[in-house]
Amino acid sequence: MENNELQNIWKNIDTEIKSKSVEELNLLLTAKTKKTINKFLFIIGIDVIVSVGLIIFLIITMLNRKEDTIYQVNNSLLCLITIISLVSSIYSWNKLHNNEFNLPVKDWLGQGIKLLTKWLLGKYSKLYIILIPILMAMIMLSIHVYYEHKPFTEVFNNQESIYGLAVGFIIGLSVSWYAVSKIRRYQLENLEFLKELYNRL
Repeated sequence: MENNELQNIWKNIDTEIKSKSVEELNLLLTAKTKKTINKFLFIIGIDVIVSVGLIIFLIITMLNRKEDTIYQVNNSLLCLITIISLVSSIYSWNKLHNNEFNLPVKDWLGQGIKLLTKWLLGKYSKLYIILIPILMAMIMLSIHVYYEHKPFTEVFNNQESIYGLAVGFIIGLSVSWYAVSKIRRYQLENLEFLKELYNRL
């Protein structure tokens, strides 16, 4: 959301403000806040669904490859990272979705902004730069080795398999970087809107 878009939105809100009572204004701003927060919840919801699906896949494939130790280790580590991500997503969902103390809109919004700022701009906000290539490699290996119907070590003895893995990794990594950068930009724009909204409350 560019600055001029933010200004246009605020012009529309300011026009509505002039004809609203204090109670109606509070409801209007609450609705705007919840609508923007729901955009974050939607992305978190997709993350939860993808994480659960990946965990189920990893467990099923591990059960079918009990004799392949390296494959078990790869999937176990990937499963552990995914579970941590899932727990983090559910925690963020609960924090953003619930207003358990029935706080005033501004206080509730302030808490949401604090959480989102830490999530998007905090100390670990750039961790995805390291995690994406590692996770992509592990996921590619898990899927490729499983559908090759060969032990983990044998797959690396096959030149065609190595080429397939390399091409798949490059494509998968490119798509992942593009998707993450678009989502991150979208989230940061919505965070800026929430901050603007908070300052006007």
